[in-house]
Amino acid sequence: MKFITKEPIHKGWSGDKKYCVTDGNGTRYLYRVSDIAQYDTKQIEFNMMKQVASLGVPMCRPIEFGTCEDGVYSIQSWIDGEDAEQVMSDYSDTEQYVFGLEAGRILRKIHSISAPATQEDWEIRFNRKIDSKIKKYGECPIKYENGQAFINYINENRHLLKDRPQVYQHGDYHIGNMMIDRNGKLCIIDFNRNDYGDPWEEFNRIVWCAGKSPLFASGMVNGYFDDHVPMEFWRLLALYISSNTLSSLYWAIPFGQDEINTMQNQAKEVLSWYDNMRNPVPTWYFKGYYLQYMDGVPFKLKSAFDFQFLKEYGTVFKIYDDQDSGNICFGIEKEGQRCFVKFAGAPTEQYDGDPADAVARLKRTLPIYSELKHESLIELIEAKEIGGGFAMIFKWAEGDCMGRMYPAAHHRFMQLPVSDRLAVFHDILRFFEYVVSQNYVAIDFYDGSIMYDFENGRTTICDIDLFRKQPCRNDMGHMWGSSLFQSPEEYQLGAYIDEITNVYTIGATAFALFGEYNRTRENWQLSDKLFEIVTRAVSDDRTQRQQSIRQFTEEWEAAQS
Repeated sequence: MKFITKEPIHKGWSGDKKYCVTDGNGTRYLYRVSDIAQYDTKQIEFNMMKQVASLGVPMCRPIEFGTCEDGVYSIQSWIDGEDAEQVMSDYSDTEQYVFGLEAGRILRKIHSISAPATQEDWEIRFNRKIDSKIKKYGECPIKYENGQAFINYINENRHLLKDRPQVYQHGDYHIGNMMIDRNGKLCIIDFNRNDYGDPWEEFNRIVWCAGKSPLFASGMVNGYFDDHVPMEFWRLLALYISSNTLSSLYWAIPFGQDEINTMQNQAKEVLSWYDNMRNPVPTWYFKGYYLQYMDGVPFKLKSAFDFQFLKEYGTVFKIYDDQDSGNICFGIEKEGQRCFVKFAGAPTEQYDGDPADAVARLKRTLPIYSELKHESLIELIEAKEIGGGFAMIFKWAEGDCMGRMYPAAHHRFMQLPVSDRLAVFHDILRFFEYVVSQNYVAIDFYDGSIMYDFENGRTTICDIDLFRKQPCRNDMGHMWGSSLFQSPEEYQLGAYIDEITNVYTIGATAFALFGEYNRTRENWQLSDKLFEIVTRAVSDDRTQRQQSIRQFTEEWEAAQS
Protein backbone atom coordinates (compact mmCIF):
# COMPACT_ATOMS: atom_id res chain seq x y z
CA MET A 1 0.00 0.00 0.00
CA LYS A 2 1.42 3.39 -1.05
CA PHE A 3 0.80 6.60 0.86
CA ILE A 4 0.67 10.18 -0.40
CA THR A 5 0.83 11.87 3.01
CA LYS A 6 2.16 10.80 6.40
CA GLU A 7 1.45 12.84 9.54
CA PRO A 8 2.82 11.79 12.97
CA ILE A 9 0.45 11.26 15.91
CA HIS A 10 1.93 12.17 19.27
CA LYS A 11 -0.87 11.07 21.61
CA GLY A 12 -0.68 7.88 23.68
CA TRP A 13 1.67 6.09 26.04
CA SER A 14 2.84 3.19 23.89
CA GLY A 15 6.32 3.06 22.39
CA ASP A 16 4.85 2.63 18.89
CA LYS A 17 5.30 5.32 16.27
CA LYS A 18 1.88 6.29 14.95
CA TYR A 19 0.90 8.14 11.80
CA CYS A 20 -2.19 9.25 9.94
CA VAL A 21 -1.48 8.27 6.34
CA THR A 22 -3.42 8.92 3.13
CA ASP A 23 -3.42 6.82 -0.02
CA GLY A 24 -3.85 7.97 -3.61
CA ASN A 25 -7.66 7.87 -3.30
CA GLY A 26 -7.64 10.20 -0.29
CA THR A 27 -8.52 7.41 2.14
CA ARG A 28 -6.91 7.80 5.55
CA TYR A 29 -5.43 4.98 7.64
CA LEU A 30 -3.69 4.52 10.97
CA TYR A 31 -0.10 3.38 10.45
CA ARG A 32 1.72 1.93 13.51
CA VAL A 33 5.38 0.99 13.63
CA SER A 34 7.08 -1.02 16.41
CA ASP A 35 10.58 -2.30 17.03
CA ILE A 36 11.37 -5.41 14.98
CA ALA A 37 12.04 -7.30 18.23
CA GLN A 38 8.26 -7.16 18.85
CA TYR A 39 7.43 -8.96 15.61
CA ASP A 40 5.86 -12.04 17.21
CA THR A 41 3.97 -10.00 19.81
CA LYS A 42 2.63 -7.57 17.23
CA GLN A 43 1.60 -10.36 14.86
CA ILE A 44 -0.42 -11.98 17.65
CA GLU A 45 -1.95 -8.59 18.47
CA PHE A 46 -2.88 -8.04 14.81
CA ASN A 47 -4.44 -11.48 14.47
CA MET A 48 -6.44 -11.06 17.66
CA MET A 49 -7.69 -7.68 16.45
CA LYS A 50 -8.97 -9.42 13.32
CA GLN A 51 -10.83 -11.88 15.51
CA VAL A 52 -12.34 -9.06 17.60
CA ALA A 53 -13.33 -7.12 14.47
CA SER A 54 -15.12 -10.22 13.16
CA LEU A 55 -17.44 -9.99 16.18
CA GLY A 56 -18.75 -6.65 14.93
CA VAL A 57 -16.85 -4.53 17.44
CA PRO A 58 -16.59 -0.92 16.20
CA MET A 59 -12.84 -0.31 16.12
CA CYS A 60 -9.76 0.44 14.02
CA ARG A 61 -10.00 -2.58 11.71
CA PRO A 62 -6.71 -4.37 11.01
CA ILE A 63 -5.89 -4.25 7.28
CA GLU A 64 -2.22 -5.09 6.68
CA PHE A 65 0.74 -6.38 8.69
CA GLY A 66 4.41 -6.70 7.79
CA THR A 67 7.94 -5.40 8.17
CA CYS A 68 9.55 -2.19 6.94
CA GLU A 69 12.82 -0.30 7.35
CA ASP A 70 11.76 0.98 10.78
CA GLY A 71 10.57 -2.35 12.16
CA VAL A 72 7.21 -4.11 12.17
CA TYR A 73 4.13 -2.23 10.99
CA SER A 74 0.38 -2.55 10.93
CA ILE A 75 -2.18 -0.62 8.90
CA GLN A 76 -5.60 -0.08 10.41
CA SER A 77 -8.72 1.75 9.30
CA TRP A 78 -8.94 5.39 10.34
CA ILE A 79 -11.70 6.56 12.69
CA ASP A 80 -12.83 10.07 11.82
CA GLY A 81 -14.15 11.51 15.05
CA GLU A 82 -13.29 12.92 18.45
CA ASP A 83 -11.69 11.50 21.59
CA ALA A 84 -14.51 10.33 23.86
CA GLU A 85 -12.62 11.53 26.92
CA GLN A 86 -12.49 15.08 25.62
CA VAL A 87 -16.09 15.45 24.48
CA MET A 88 -18.11 13.20 26.82
CA SER A 89 -19.02 16.05 29.18
CA ASP A 90 -20.53 17.93 26.23
CA TYR A 91 -23.28 15.31 25.91
CA SER A 92 -26.54 15.18 27.84
CA ASP A 93 -26.93 12.88 30.84
CA THR A 94 -28.92 10.40 28.76
CA GLU A 95 -26.33 10.39 25.99
CA GLN A 96 -23.42 9.86 28.41
CA TYR A 97 -25.24 6.96 30.04
CA VAL A 98 -26.14 5.38 26.70
CA PHE A 99 -22.52 5.64 25.49
CA GLY A 100 -21.55 3.83 28.70
CA LEU A 101 -24.10 1.09 28.05
CA GLU A 102 -22.63 0.61 24.59
CA ALA A 103 -19.07 0.47 25.99
CA GLY A 104 -20.16 -2.28 28.39
CA ARG A 105 -21.89 -4.29 25.67
CA ILE A 106 -18.87 -3.97 23.38
CA LEU A 107 -16.61 -5.23 26.18
CA ARG A 108 -18.86 -8.22 26.69
CA LYS A 109 -18.37 -9.09 23.00
CA ILE A 110 -14.59 -8.81 23.35
CA HIS A 111 -14.74 -11.11 26.37
CA SER A 112 -16.57 -13.78 24.37
CA ILE A 113 -13.13 -14.88 23.14
CA SER A 114 -11.86 -17.52 25.58
CA ALA A 115 -8.30 -17.76 26.88
CA PRO A 116 -6.13 -20.69 25.72
CA ALA A 117 -6.46 -23.83 27.83
CA THR A 118 -2.73 -23.54 28.60
CA GLN A 119 -3.23 -20.22 30.41
CA GLU A 120 -1.78 -20.20 33.93
CA ASP A 121 -4.33 -20.40 36.78
CA TRP A 122 -5.62 -16.89 37.48
CA GLU A 123 -5.40 -17.10 41.27
CA ILE A 124 -1.71 -18.05 41.14
CA ARG A 125 -0.89 -15.52 38.45
CA PHE A 126 -2.63 -12.53 39.98
CA ASN A 127 -1.46 -13.23 43.51
CA ARG A 128 2.06 -13.11 42.15
CA LYS A 129 1.25 -9.69 40.63
CA ILE A 130 -0.22 -8.49 43.92
CA ASP A 131 2.84 -9.57 45.89
CA SER A 132 5.12 -7.75 43.46
CA LYS A 133 3.04 -4.58 43.57
CA ILE A 134 2.86 -4.49 47.37
CA LYS A 135 6.62 -5.03 47.54
CA LYS A 136 7.36 -2.25 45.03
CA TYR A 137 4.92 0.11 46.75
CA GLY A 138 6.66 -0.61 50.06
CA GLU A 139 10.01 0.29 48.47
CA CYS A 140 8.61 3.41 46.82
CA PRO A 141 9.98 6.65 48.36
CA ILE A 142 6.52 8.24 48.06
CA LYS A 143 3.38 6.91 49.73
CA TYR A 144 -0.33 7.57 49.45
CA GLU A 145 -2.15 9.09 52.35
CA ASN A 146 -3.86 6.03 53.91
CA GLY A 147 -2.41 3.79 51.21
CA GLN A 148 -2.45 0.96 53.75
CA ALA A 149 -6.22 0.77 53.22
CA PHE A 150 -5.57 -0.61 49.72
CA ILE A 151 -3.16 -3.25 51.03
CA ASN A 152 -5.51 -4.29 53.81
CA TYR A 153 -8.42 -4.69 51.40
CA ILE A 154 -6.30 -6.75 49.00
CA ASN A 155 -5.11 -9.12 51.69
CA GLU A 156 -8.61 -9.58 53.11
CA ASN A 157 -10.11 -10.42 49.71
CA ARG A 158 -7.49 -12.49 47.88
CA HIS A 159 -9.73 -15.52 48.25
CA LEU A 160 -12.07 -14.02 45.62
CA LEU A 161 -9.47 -14.83 42.94
CA LYS A 162 -10.07 -18.55 43.25
CA ASP A 163 -11.60 -20.29 40.21
CA ARG A 164 -12.02 -17.09 38.19
CA PRO A 165 -12.48 -17.65 34.41
CA GLN A 166 -10.11 -16.11 31.89
CA VAL A 167 -10.84 -14.49 28.53
CA TYR A 168 -9.21 -12.27 25.93
CA GLN A 169 -8.80 -8.71 27.24
CA HIS A 170 -8.42 -5.39 25.43
CA GLY A 171 -5.88 -4.63 28.17
CA ASP A 172 -6.48 -0.91 28.60
CA TYR A 173 -10.24 -0.49 28.33
CA HIS A 174 -11.34 2.99 29.41
CA ILE A 175 -12.73 6.24 28.02
CA GLY A 176 -9.27 7.42 26.97
CA ASN A 177 -9.10 4.60 24.41
CA MET A 178 -12.48 5.30 22.86
CA MET A 179 -13.65 7.66 20.16
CA ILE A 180 -17.00 8.97 18.97
CA ASP A 181 -17.12 9.00 15.20
CA ARG A 182 -18.87 11.52 12.95
CA ASN A 183 -22.05 9.43 13.08
CA GLY A 184 -22.12 9.52 16.89
CA LYS A 185 -20.97 5.91 17.23
CA LEU A 186 -18.64 4.79 20.01
CA CYS A 187 -15.45 3.12 18.72
CA ILE A 188 -12.60 1.32 20.49
CA ILE A 189 -8.90 1.96 19.79
CA ASP A 190 -5.44 0.87 21.03
CA PHE A 191 -5.35 -2.89 21.57
CA ASN A 192 -1.57 -2.82 22.11
CA ARG A 193 -1.86 -3.98 25.75
CA ASN A 194 -4.13 -6.94 24.96
CA ASP A 195 -3.84 -9.94 27.23
CA TYR A 196 -5.77 -12.80 28.82
CA GLY A 197 -7.24 -12.71 32.30
CA ASP A 198 -10.30 -12.45 34.51
CA PRO A 199 -12.93 -10.54 32.49
CA TRP A 200 -13.85 -8.46 35.56
CA GLU A 201 -10.25 -7.30 35.96
CA GLU A 202 -10.72 -5.42 32.67
CA PHE A 203 -12.76 -2.87 34.66
CA ASN A 204 -9.77 -1.83 36.78
CA ARG A 205 -9.28 1.29 34.66
CA ILE A 206 -12.87 2.41 35.10
CA VAL A 207 -11.49 4.99 37.55
CA TRP A 208 -10.61 7.10 34.49
CA CYS A 209 -14.18 6.79 33.23
CA ALA A 210 -15.76 7.61 36.59
CA GLY A 211 -13.51 10.62 37.02
CA LYS A 212 -14.66 11.98 33.66
CA SER A 213 -18.31 10.87 33.68
CA PRO A 214 -19.91 8.80 36.47
CA LEU A 215 -22.92 8.25 34.21
CA PHE A 216 -20.69 6.77 31.49
CA ALA A 217 -18.93 4.54 34.03
CA SER A 218 -22.24 3.40 35.50
CA GLY A 219 -23.62 2.68 32.05
CA MET A 220 -20.52 0.64 31.22
CA VAL A 221 -21.10 -1.65 34.22
CA ASN A 222 -24.85 -1.90 33.65
CA GLY A 223 -24.42 -2.55 29.93
CA TYR A 224 -21.91 -5.32 30.55
CA PHE A 225 -24.16 -7.08 33.06
CA ASP A 226 -27.47 -6.22 31.37
CA ASP A 227 -28.51 -4.28 34.52
CA HIS A 228 -27.96 -7.25 36.85
CA VAL A 229 -24.65 -6.48 38.57
CA PRO A 230 -23.56 -9.16 41.08
CA MET A 231 -22.13 -8.05 44.42
CA GLU A 232 -19.15 -10.33 43.87
CA PHE A 233 -18.20 -8.14 40.90
CA TRP A 234 -17.96 -5.06 43.12
CA ARG A 235 -15.84 -6.87 45.71
CA LEU A 236 -13.43 -8.13 43.08
CA LEU A 237 -13.33 -4.81 41.26
CA ALA A 238 -12.35 -3.04 44.49
CA LEU A 239 -9.48 -5.52 44.82
CA TYR A 240 -8.34 -4.95 41.23
CA ILE A 241 -8.57 -1.17 41.58
CA SER A 242 -6.64 -1.31 44.85
CA SER A 243 -3.91 -3.34 43.16
CA ASN A 244 -3.80 -1.00 40.17
CA THR A 245 -3.70 2.09 42.35
CA LEU A 246 -0.70 0.80 44.30
CA SER A 247 1.32 0.22 41.12
CA SER A 248 0.31 3.57 39.61
CA LEU A 249 2.40 5.54 42.09
CA TYR A 250 5.80 4.00 41.43
CA TRP A 251 4.94 3.82 37.71
CA ALA A 252 4.43 7.62 37.69
CA ILE A 253 7.80 8.56 39.21
CA PRO A 254 9.88 8.39 36.00
CA PHE A 255 7.36 10.69 34.27
CA GLY A 256 7.74 13.54 36.75
CA GLN A 257 5.84 15.37 39.44
CA ASP A 258 2.75 16.07 37.35
CA GLU A 259 2.07 12.36 36.86
CA ILE A 260 2.84 11.70 40.54
CA ASN A 261 0.29 14.36 41.51
CA THR A 262 -2.26 12.84 39.13
CA MET A 263 -1.93 9.42 40.75
CA GLN A 264 -1.99 10.79 44.29
CA ASN A 265 -5.14 12.75 43.54
CA GLN A 266 -6.71 9.72 41.92
CA ALA A 267 -5.91 7.59 44.97
CA LYS A 268 -7.65 10.15 47.22
CA GLU A 269 -10.65 10.04 44.92
CA VAL A 270 -10.74 6.23 44.93
CA LEU A 271 -10.57 6.15 48.74
CA SER A 272 -13.46 8.60 48.92
CA TRP A 273 -15.52 6.48 46.49
CA TYR A 274 -14.98 3.38 48.62
CA ASP A 275 -15.14 5.01 52.08
CA ASN A 276 -11.48 4.11 52.66
CA MET A 277 -12.13 0.64 51.20
CA ARG A 278 -14.90 -0.13 53.67
CA ASN A 279 -17.67 -0.24 51.03
CA PRO A 280 -17.07 -2.22 47.81
CA VAL A 281 -19.75 -0.32 45.84
CA PRO A 282 -18.28 3.05 44.77
CA THR A 283 -20.26 6.22 45.41
CA TRP A 284 -20.19 7.18 41.73
CA TYR A 285 -22.24 4.14 40.73
CA PHE A 286 -25.76 4.90 39.51
CA LYS A 287 -28.20 2.02 39.00
CA GLY A 288 -29.39 3.59 35.80
CA TYR A 289 -32.30 5.18 34.03
CA TYR A 290 -35.34 3.50 32.65
CA LEU A 291 -34.68 3.97 28.94
CA GLN A 292 -37.08 3.90 26.04
CA TYR A 293 -36.40 4.41 22.36
CA MET A 294 -38.36 6.12 19.64
CA ASP A 295 -37.10 5.47 16.13
CA GLY A 296 -33.74 4.52 17.60
CA VAL A 297 -33.38 7.66 19.74
CA PRO A 298 -32.96 6.93 23.49
CA PHE A 299 -34.62 8.90 26.28
CA LYS A 300 -35.09 8.44 29.99
CA LEU A 301 -38.28 8.11 32.03
CA LYS A 302 -39.25 6.95 35.50
CA SER A 303 -41.31 4.12 33.99
CA ALA A 304 -42.71 2.89 30.69
CA PHE A 305 -44.98 5.10 28.61
CA ASP A 306 -46.56 4.52 25.21
CA PHE A 307 -45.51 7.20 22.71
CA GLN A 308 -46.79 5.46 19.59
CA PHE A 309 -49.19 8.34 19.02
CA LEU A 310 -46.19 10.36 17.83
CA LYS A 311 -46.16 8.27 14.63
CA GLU A 312 -48.96 10.55 13.43
CA TYR A 313 -46.36 13.31 13.08
CA GLY A 314 -43.58 11.26 11.51
CA THR A 315 -40.17 9.93 12.56
CA VAL A 316 -38.48 11.09 15.76
CA PHE A 317 -34.96 12.40 15.23
CA LYS A 318 -34.33 14.31 18.48
CA ILE A 319 -35.59 14.08 22.07
CA TYR A 320 -35.25 16.60 24.90
CA ASP A 321 -35.76 14.73 28.17
CA ASP A 322 -33.96 16.86 30.79
CA GLN A 323 -36.74 19.31 31.68
CA ASP A 324 -37.91 19.45 35.30
CA SER A 325 -41.32 20.82 34.23
CA GLY A 326 -42.87 17.41 33.55
CA ASN A 327 -42.71 18.02 29.79
CA ILE A 328 -40.77 15.98 27.27
CA CYS A 329 -40.10 17.31 23.77
CA PHE A 330 -39.54 15.67 20.41
CA GLY A 331 -38.16 16.73 17.05
CA ILE A 332 -40.18 14.88 14.40
CA GLU A 333 -39.94 14.78 10.60
CA LYS A 334 -42.53 13.75 8.03
CA GLU A 335 -42.16 14.08 4.27
CA GLY A 336 -39.38 16.62 4.63
CA GLN A 337 -41.30 18.79 7.10
CA ARG A 338 -40.20 19.04 10.72
CA CYS A 339 -42.13 19.91 13.86
CA PHE A 340 -41.43 20.24 17.58
CA VAL A 341 -43.81 18.40 19.93
CA LYS A 342 -44.02 19.34 23.60
CA PHE A 343 -45.88 16.71 25.60
CA ALA A 344 -47.05 16.48 29.23
CA GLY A 345 -48.47 13.37 30.85
CA ALA A 346 -45.51 11.00 30.85
CA PRO A 347 -43.49 10.07 33.99
CA THR A 348 -40.42 12.10 33.07
CA GLU A 349 -37.20 11.45 34.96
CA GLN A 350 -36.44 15.00 36.15
CA TYR A 351 -39.99 15.81 37.33
CA ASP A 352 -41.04 14.94 40.88
CA GLY A 353 -44.69 15.96 40.63
CA ASP A 354 -47.89 14.37 39.36
CA PRO A 355 -48.01 14.11 35.54
CA ALA A 356 -51.61 15.33 35.74
CA ASP A 357 -50.34 18.62 37.19
CA ALA A 358 -47.86 18.93 34.32
CA VAL A 359 -50.74 18.42 31.88
CA ALA A 360 -52.78 21.15 33.57
CA ARG A 361 -49.82 23.55 33.46
CA LEU A 362 -49.14 22.89 29.79
CA LYS A 363 -52.81 23.46 28.93
CA ARG A 364 -52.63 26.84 30.66
CA THR A 365 -49.89 27.88 28.26
CA LEU A 366 -52.14 27.63 25.21
CA PRO A 367 -53.51 31.21 25.48
CA ILE A 368 -49.94 32.54 25.87
CA TYR A 369 -48.69 30.98 22.64
CA SER A 370 -51.94 31.89 20.91
CA GLU A 371 -51.73 35.58 21.88
CA LEU A 372 -47.99 36.20 21.56
CA LYS A 373 -46.79 36.17 17.96
CA HIS A 374 -43.24 37.37 17.33
CA GLU A 375 -40.60 36.66 14.70
CA SER A 376 -38.23 35.34 17.39
CA LEU A 377 -40.85 33.15 19.10
CA ILE A 378 -41.41 29.53 18.16
CA GLU A 379 -44.65 29.22 16.16
CA LEU A 380 -47.57 27.17 17.53
CA ILE A 381 -49.34 24.96 14.94
CA GLU A 382 -51.87 23.10 17.07
CA ALA A 383 -52.57 21.75 20.55
CA LYS A 384 -54.65 18.77 21.60
CA GLU A 385 -55.26 16.00 24.10
CA ILE A 386 -53.53 12.89 22.85
CA GLY A 387 -51.84 9.75 24.16
CA GLY A 388 -53.27 10.15 27.65
CA GLY A 389 -51.77 13.61 28.00
CA PHE A 390 -51.58 16.95 26.24
CA ALA A 391 -49.40 17.94 23.29
CA MET A 392 -48.50 21.24 21.71
CA ILE A 393 -47.11 21.07 18.20
CA PHE A 394 -44.83 23.85 16.97
CA LYS A 395 -43.16 24.64 13.70
CA TRP A 396 -39.59 23.33 13.88
CA ALA A 397 -36.96 26.00 14.48
CA GLU A 398 -33.41 25.10 13.50
CA GLY A 399 -30.83 25.70 16.17
CA ASP A 400 -29.23 24.55 19.38
CA CYS A 401 -30.23 25.47 22.90
CA MET A 402 -28.07 27.75 25.03
CA GLY A 403 -29.25 25.92 28.17
CA ARG A 404 -26.69 24.22 30.38
CA MET A 405 -28.81 21.08 30.52
CA TYR A 406 -27.58 20.36 26.97
CA PRO A 407 -23.79 20.62 27.46
CA ALA A 408 -22.67 20.12 23.84
CA ALA A 409 -25.03 22.77 22.46
CA HIS A 410 -24.32 25.09 25.40
CA HIS A 411 -20.58 24.83 24.87
CA ARG A 412 -20.93 25.56 21.17
CA PHE A 413 -23.17 28.53 21.89
CA MET A 414 -20.79 30.04 24.43
CA GLN A 415 -17.94 29.77 21.91
CA LEU A 416 -19.76 32.11 19.51
CA PRO A 417 -17.90 35.35 18.75
CA VAL A 418 -18.97 38.28 20.93
CA SER A 419 -20.52 39.96 17.89
CA ASP A 420 -22.86 36.99 17.35
CA ARG A 421 -23.85 36.91 21.03
CA LEU A 422 -24.54 40.64 20.87
CA ALA A 423 -26.91 39.96 17.98
CA VAL A 424 -28.66 37.29 20.07
CA PHE A 425 -29.01 39.72 22.96
CA HIS A 426 -30.43 42.34 20.60
CA ASP A 427 -33.10 39.82 19.49
CA ILE A 428 -33.93 39.05 23.13
CA LEU A 429 -34.32 42.75 23.94
CA ARG A 430 -36.69 43.22 21.01
CA PHE A 431 -38.70 40.21 22.12
CA PHE A 432 -38.97 41.52 25.69
CA GLU A 433 -40.14 44.88 24.41
CA TYR A 434 -42.86 43.07 22.46
CA VAL A 435 -43.85 41.04 25.54
CA VAL A 436 -44.26 44.26 27.53
CA SER A 437 -46.34 45.82 24.72
CA GLN A 438 -48.73 42.89 24.97
CA ASN A 439 -49.10 43.44 28.72
CA TYR A 440 -47.23 40.22 29.65
CA VAL A 441 -44.43 39.59 32.11
CA ALA A 442 -41.75 36.99 31.38
CA ILE A 443 -41.61 34.40 34.17
CA ASP A 444 -39.14 31.52 34.02
CA PHE A 445 -37.13 32.99 31.16
CA TYR A 446 -33.61 31.52 31.33
CA ASP A 447 -30.84 30.16 29.13
CA GLY A 448 -32.94 27.12 28.29
CA SER A 449 -35.40 29.46 26.56
CA ILE A 450 -32.83 30.60 23.98
CA MET A 451 -32.04 28.75 20.76
CA TYR A 452 -29.60 29.75 18.04
CA ASP A 453 -29.33 28.66 14.42
CA PHE A 454 -25.57 28.63 13.80
CA GLU A 455 -25.89 28.43 10.03
CA ASN A 456 -28.34 31.27 9.57
CA GLY A 457 -27.61 33.37 12.66
CA ARG A 458 -31.22 33.25 13.84
CA THR A 459 -32.40 33.47 17.46
CA THR A 460 -35.51 31.59 18.59
CA ILE A 461 -37.27 31.87 21.94
CA CYS A 462 -38.65 28.42 22.65
CA ASP A 463 -40.15 28.31 26.16
CA ILE A 464 -42.62 30.91 27.46
CA ASP A 465 -44.93 28.49 29.27
CA LEU A 466 -45.08 30.47 32.53
CA PHE A 467 -45.41 34.01 31.15
CA ARG A 468 -48.31 35.87 32.78
CA LYS A 469 -50.58 38.80 32.12
CA GLN A 470 -49.98 41.94 34.14
CA PRO A 471 -50.71 42.93 36.83
CA CYS A 472 -49.05 39.96 38.48
CA ARG A 473 -48.11 39.11 42.05
CA ASN A 474 -45.89 36.37 43.44
CA ASP A 475 -48.38 33.72 44.60
CA MET A 476 -45.83 30.98 45.24
CA GLY A 477 -43.01 32.35 47.40
CA HIS A 478 -40.18 30.81 45.38
CA MET A 479 -41.49 31.01 41.84
CA TRP A 480 -40.63 28.78 38.92
CA GLY A 481 -37.30 29.49 37.28
CA SER A 482 -33.53 29.28 37.40
CA SER A 483 -31.97 30.98 40.44
CA LEU A 484 -29.33 32.54 38.16
CA PHE A 485 -32.03 34.55 36.40
CA GLN A 486 -34.51 35.25 39.20
CA SER A 487 -34.99 38.60 40.93
CA PRO A 488 -35.48 38.94 44.70
CA GLU A 489 -39.21 39.55 44.22
CA GLU A 490 -39.52 36.12 42.63
CA TYR A 491 -38.74 34.70 46.05
CA GLN A 492 -41.07 37.00 48.02
CA LEU A 493 -44.70 35.97 48.44
CA GLY A 494 -47.06 38.79 47.45
CA ALA A 495 -44.41 40.88 45.66
CA TYR A 496 -45.19 42.59 42.36
CA ILE A 497 -43.82 40.79 39.30
CA ASP A 498 -43.67 43.28 36.47
CA GLU A 499 -41.55 44.97 33.83
CA ILE A 500 -38.97 46.00 36.43
CA THR A 501 -38.67 42.32 37.31
CA ASN A 502 -37.93 41.60 33.67
CA VAL A 503 -35.23 44.28 33.66
CA TYR A 504 -33.50 42.03 36.21
CA THR A 505 -34.07 39.03 33.92
CA ILE A 506 -32.48 40.90 31.02
CA GLY A 507 -29.48 41.87 33.16
CA ALA A 508 -29.01 38.28 34.31
CA THR A 509 -29.21 37.14 30.68
CA ALA A 510 -26.50 39.64 29.73
CA PHE A 511 -24.22 38.28 32.46
CA ALA A 512 -24.86 34.76 31.17
CA LEU A 513 -24.01 35.77 27.60
CA PHE A 514 -21.04 38.03 28.27
CA GLY A 515 -19.83 37.16 31.77
CA GLU A 516 -19.94 33.35 31.81
CA TYR A 517 -22.83 33.61 34.32
CA ASN A 518 -20.48 35.43 36.70
CA ARG A 519 -21.25 38.99 37.78
CA THR A 520 -17.70 40.19 38.36
CA ARG A 521 -15.81 42.67 36.20
CA GLU A 522 -13.01 40.13 35.69
CA ASN A 523 -15.33 37.83 33.74
CA TRP A 524 -17.16 40.58 31.84
CA GLN A 525 -16.23 40.57 28.14
CA LEU A 526 -17.61 43.99 27.15
CA SER A 527 -16.97 47.60 28.16
CA ASP A 528 -17.00 49.12 31.65
CA LYS A 529 -20.02 51.23 30.71
CA LEU A 530 -22.04 48.20 29.65
CA PHE A 531 -20.98 46.42 32.83
CA GLU A 532 -22.33 49.32 34.89
CA ILE A 533 -25.65 49.24 33.00
CA VAL A 534 -26.10 45.50 33.51
CA THR A 535 -25.03 45.67 37.16
CA ARG A 536 -27.78 48.25 37.78
CA ALA A 537 -30.29 45.97 36.07
CA VAL A 538 -29.62 43.14 38.55
CA SER A 539 -29.76 45.32 41.65
CA ASP A 540 -31.68 43.79 44.54
CA ASP A 541 -33.23 47.23 45.01
CA ARG A 542 -35.95 47.61 42.36
CA THR A 543 -35.68 51.40 42.48
CA GLN A 544 -32.02 51.24 41.36
CA ARG A 545 -32.79 49.24 38.23
CA GLN A 546 -33.82 50.72 34.91
CA GLN A 547 -37.57 51.18 35.23
CA SER A 548 -38.46 49.70 31.85
CA ILE A 549 -37.09 47.43 29.14
CA ARG A 550 -37.06 50.46 26.81
CA GLN A 551 -34.87 52.43 29.25
CA PHE A 552 -32.44 49.51 29.53
CA THR A 553 -32.33 49.14 25.74
CA GLU A 554 -31.66 52.84 25.17
CA GLU A 555 -28.83 52.86 27.72
CA TRP A 556 -27.36 49.66 26.27
CA GLU A 557 -27.46 50.94 22.69
CA ALA A 558 -26.08 54.37 23.64
CA ALA A 559 -23.13 52.74 25.42
CA GLN A 560 -22.37 50.67 22.31
CA SER A 561 -22.37 53.60 19.90
